[in-house]
Amino acid sequence: MGTSKEIRVEATVQAPIDKVWKYWTEPDHIKQWNNASDDWHTPFAENDLRVGGTFVSKMEAKDGSTGFDFGGIYDEVILHEVITYTMADGRKVNITFKGDDKENEVVETFDADASHPAEFQQQGWQAILSNFKSYVEQNEH
Repeated sequence: MGTSKEIRVEATVQAPIDKVWKYWTEPDHIKQWNNASDDWHTPFAENDLRVGGTFVSKMEAKDGSTGFDFGGIYDEVILHEVITYTMADGRKVNITFKGDDKENEVVETFDADASHPAEFQQQGWQAILSNFKSYVEQNEH
């Protein structure tokens, strides 16, 4: 078999690209939106946004019962347009940003993890992206 399914999630954010990019890439902002449900949070995030740079976010249940580090290495970074990276397990992620000074579409595609149902992965990543959209739209620069 060996072929992995690609999953796509997307959101249209009512904000200019410079704000969308900043909120997506700066650790202080990442810690505010990077969770799939209200009982999880990201107490730590580090981001070296450049080709060959690394990033890591510590995602934890708020009750401390479980948690994990999510990270990778950047393969491509084009300001306000594209971010691609490789996760620690070798799976690839591609994020595109398209829009203008009022509205921007953020699209993430990623290789599914064969050990979890694709539907759950899509739901989780979509929930995080939806949190991002809400956070950007509800906060000022």
